[in-house]
Amino acid sequence: MILNGYTGLRYALLTGAALTSTLPVQAQTMVPVIGEPALVALDELHVQGQGVGGGPFRAEPQGGVTVGYLTKATRSATKTATPLIDTPQSVSVVTREQILDQGFQSIGEALRYVPGVVQAQGEGNRDELVIRGQRSNADFFVNGIRDDVQYYRDLYNTQRIEVLKGPNAMIFGRGGGGGVVNRVLKEADGLPIREVVAQGGQFANKRVALDVGDRVSDSVFFRMNGVFEDTGTYRDFVDIRRYGVNPTMTFLLGPQTTLRLSYEFFHDDRTTDRGLPSQFGRPYRYRENTSTYFGNPFLSPTYVNAHIATAQLDHVFENGVVMRSQSRIADYEKFYQNVFPGGAVNAAGTAVNISAYNSQTNRTNYFNQTDFTYQFVTGPWKHTLLGGFELGYQEGLSLREDGFFATTGTQTLVVNPLAPLTRVGVTFRNIASGANSTYDLGLAAAYVQDQIELNEYVQFIGGLRYDHFDFAATDRRTNVTNARVDDLISPRAGLVVKPLPNLAFYTSYSISYLPSSGDQFSALTPGLVIAQPERFENTEVGVKYDVSPVLQLTGALFNLDRTNQRLADPNRPGFFLLSGQTNTQGAEIGANGYVTDWWSIAGGYAFTDARITNRLSDTIVAGNFVGLVPLNSFTLWNKFDIDRHFSVGVGFINQSHSFATSDNTVRLPSYSRFDLGLFYRISENARAQVNIENLFDRSYIVSAHNNNNILPGAPRTVRAQVIVRW
Repeated sequence: MILNGYTGLRYALLTGAALTSTLPVQAQTMVPVIGEPALVALDELHVQGQGVGGGPFRAEPQGGVTVGYLTKATRSATKTATPLIDTPQSVSVVTREQILDQGFQSIGEALRYVPGVVQAQGEGNRDELVIRGQRSNADFFVNGIRDDVQYYRDLYNTQRIEVLKGPNAMIFGRGGGGGVVNRVLKEADGLPIREVVAQGGQFANKRVALDVGDRVSDSVFFRMNGVFEDTGTYRDFVDIRRYGVNPTMTFLLGPQTTLRLSYEFFHDDRTTDRGLPSQFGRPYRYRENTSTYFGNPFLSPTYVNAHIATAQLDHVFENGVVMRSQSRIADYEKFYQNVFPGGAVNAAGTAVNISAYNSQTNRTNYFNQTDFTYQFVTGPWKHTLLGGFELGYQEGLSLREDGFFATTGTQTLVVNPLAPLTRVGVTFRNIASGANSTYDLGLAAAYVQDQIELNEYVQFIGGLRYDHFDFAATDRRTNVTNARVDDLISPRAGLVVKPLPNLAFYTSYSISYLPSSGDQFSALTPGLVIAQPERFENTEVGVKYDVSPVLQLTGALFNLDRTNQRLADPNRPGFFLLSGQTNTQGAEIGANGYVTDWWSIAGGYAFTDARITNRLSDTIVAGNFVGLVPLNSFTLWNKFDIDRHFSVGVGFINQSHSFATSDNTVRLPSYSRFDLGLFYRISENARAQVNIENLFDRSYIVSAHNNNNILPGAPRTVRAQVIVRW
């Protein structure tokens, strides 16, 4: 390993090839994480951090280098081990220590403190986010591979969560117009670990997670993560029961070859909750209805069974080329049914419509990603050249059945909004407008990227990806198959200027596409067959400043145009005009790390002006704000280490008003919320904590799916957690 003295250090490859970083350090020690390019820890950079897992920088899976709430490097944004200061893109990382400190267990909760990310309701059955004004339920990845079925993910086996903002097709493929969320999983690294995290609290919260790992031999490592949770919620009749297990193994097949295997089974079973309707353009009496269920919770189940198997082979050839090949087979069985508010409360406040339907999505994914990385020098220029391909096949079933109420024989039931719980029976059947199709998708992609270090002050990255997207859907009622093929080219370019080793200015440009089948491909109508893909074009400038080795400040200005959005053609029912457009302009500021050795922070500010620039319908017209996007949002989580045993966490979330949808007829009020954490280190191996969400018990709206599915936020919620390691 080559050390670069007091001014920096090098991220060493096992071959001796290196990628330059500029972390000021006083001492460096290599930590062997077999087959992973980023192999660094800092012995002397100890901090007082009282979180279990805190301390010096540590190497993590997928090229991560982390201490506390700060991640200094990752490979997800470039597919090479690259320090974040050298990455010309806005990247926010939620570390394992932050997840533990805040006591959150889901993607939506964990990303509340990430600037520019808004939680959507997801119809009460899935993770759904809005990033830079773009709403998606499919832009989720695990170790860089697509995890696109609609379900709630758990964090029991997650090492960190990475939010990569702006179009990301060059690295991740289709979609990802506003950004993507990548979970990096824990893996067998040969280090002994025994960890139990037990949680309990209000609303009958009960949860336990286990993490056990060690060496079977000098060349075989093993790790097992598991979770079980059985809990109620602040919403009446809404319960959650989930469990998962994730064994992983690492085999050192030779000094230059490593094989990693992983299998996960995950089950999540809960009540679908669509929240409250509206009245007079605002959420209906949300302060009085924080817990009130509108509809029939006894006929509103949702569940997922996920089986995910992954194999990753890393090999370093004699000529210095590094190969990484990752294959995954994932089988998902997803079902949800909901009896929910289907309209607004009438002006008299005496009636609201209830609707019902269910949806079944069975999907099997087969993916392989294979990358080759080679570092070389041409004259004074240093290159990190990446080339690779992705092959994939996805097949499944999409079936929707609409509900008919026993008392009316119709699809609508009228109830009193003051007593909105119903037990009326419902029968479900597939109707002409509901999906009933099998589908298959074949995809093939090739990409190339070069990271060029022109000198110590200037770096350039350029890349190009070609995607072949072949989708077909067969209606099971008519046996008619519709198909479409897209060939997409997605470029990316970025420039980094570093006047100082710890200060970088960057600019970037990228394009992504979303095929006409949308985020969740199911049916493919004749109108969609001829519709061109939506296009996302992003231009960004930013700055990254390492105030110290353990504190990074970031800032970004961006402009994101979304075009080819579909507008119903009034002259041809079932067909579309591709004239819809939106534009998002904004600024983001982020801060992560240790301000002092006793004060750590994570959070930032986002100004996001997302507007309709060309109408999408008769009610969604130019000038409207994009739904669910607040103009201003500010979040900051602070942790203060009072002494070696006691710490206090204080979180603040402030969000300006937004609209439930882009028609801007229902306004969601602004809100502020405080969170509190109390931490006590019982011993070097154990910590107890209490987390209080919404400390001052404020009433607020946390998310929505449409104008009449609006979710109130949780009241003051207290949870206790014990973390034990040995």
